Amino acid sequence: MGSVRRTQFIRRSAADVWELVGAPERLHEWFPVASTRVEGAKRWVTLPSGITFEEDIVTLDHDLRRFQYRIVNNPLVTFHLATVDVVEDGPDRCLVSYSTDMEPEVLALPIGGAAGQALRRLQEIYEG
Repeated sequence: MGSVRRTQFIRRSAADVWELVGAPERLHEWFPVASTRVEGAKRWVTLPSGITFEEDIVTLDHDLRRFQYRIVNNPLVTFHLATVDVVEDGPDRCLVSYSTDMEPEVLALPIGGAAGQALRRLQEIYEG
């Protein structure tokens, strides 16, 4: 199984960052995807290439500031679980962690690259 994790400290409160990260329908505002659509516990993410992924929202815990989702109904992806955590590190700083476990493992690499870009984008949004 492929497993990747990217982290980024952001000089902003965890509550502020969670307002964006904890809104599944706003993924396209900080992650390198073209669009996002949410209906109940389902999300569809469309890449700039036009490829769309269907996802099940597994966990959306506002107290813990944890969001987890799975890619489903995809013939190439046999297992996927992504976890995004926003962890308080003082009143004006937090750590955002984005991890993915995936089969086939080679597919975890491009997600890791995209997650790194996304975390840098979050830092840019909040720190300028």
